[in-house]
Amino acid sequence: MILCCGEALIDMIPEPTESGAMGFVPHTGGAVFNTAIGLGRLGADVGFCSGISTDTFGALLKSTLAENQVSSDLLVLSDRLTTLAIVHLKEGQATYSFYDDNSAGRMITPMDMPKLPSDVTALYFGGISLVAEPAADAYACVLASEGKGRVVMIDPNIRPGFITNEAAYRNRLSQMIAGSDIVKVSDEDLDWIVPSGDSHIEKARDLIAKGPHVVLVTQGADGAMAITQNDDCFVPSERATVVDTVGAGDTFNSGFLAQLQSTGLLVPEKLRGLAASDFQDALAFGAKVAAVTVSRAGANPPWAAELSDDQT
Repeated sequence: MILCCGEALIDMIPEPTESGAMGFVPHTGGAVFNTAIGLGRLGADVGFCSGISTDTFGALLKSTLAENQVSSDLLVLSDRLTTLAIVHLKEGQATYSFYDDNSAGRMITPMDMPKLPSDVTALYFGGISLVAEPAADAYACVLASEGKGRVVMIDPNIRPGFITNEAAYRNRLSQMIAGSDIVKVSDEDLDWIVPSGDSHIEKARDLIAKGPHVVLVTQGADGAMAITQNDDCFVPSERATVVDTVGAGDTFNSGFLAQLQSTGLLVPEKLRGLAASDFQDALAFGAKVAAVTVSRAGANPPWAAELSDDQT
């Protein structure tokens, strides 16, 4: 099982009302939650671990997991409120305002985190859950205590406006990157993490020197790269009519991980021996499913049956 560890929240997405004024409609979301849903829809064996509220929005998150074939056995439940993210769209690009103080997701601690069963063979972390304490420390502790012997993937999905203590965040993120096998970053993320004048390939290799085997760099419409210490490969993006980009990177991650799991490569002893070119099929499948998501509103990844040829 791939266990996705991180935030689940409600995206309040602007939509026109009958009067013509703009309103906000609640949709389940969160970077890590979206990746878990994408994996479930692709038929992967996947579970989700997060702090979830017992309020109405929390019940919606739980039911969405069940509807999308994602195990919720490792959720941490509380009566705190659900995080809200107000989505602002400009020319299809999304920015966010977060309402997260004292939320069920943010306030979980290392002591709350469950012991992981042996069927969890891969861990996925990312998003704002790596920023906001104490939850960020809880996820860092899960990686430190449970990562050995499992494949670990991280997508920091950096939102600089959400970071209040940059030094602490950089230190935590650096430690988690050191304990990972796969790091996925956008080109903008990579420039933030490694603020030098080097090329993206050189910056990726700066991260690889810390411990990961492969760094994935997504470049929006310009495609994606897989970079290892010794080589790299590139895949173009899939053509799509873009409605918005909400959940695009999260869906890419689900496609990438689903392809590795389906081909038996999502185990440390195999993954660590792969060349960059060995990730090309997984990159291409990630690009394929992401193209479906950007072609429709919100974070709405495809089901396997929707794809023209099932690569999972």
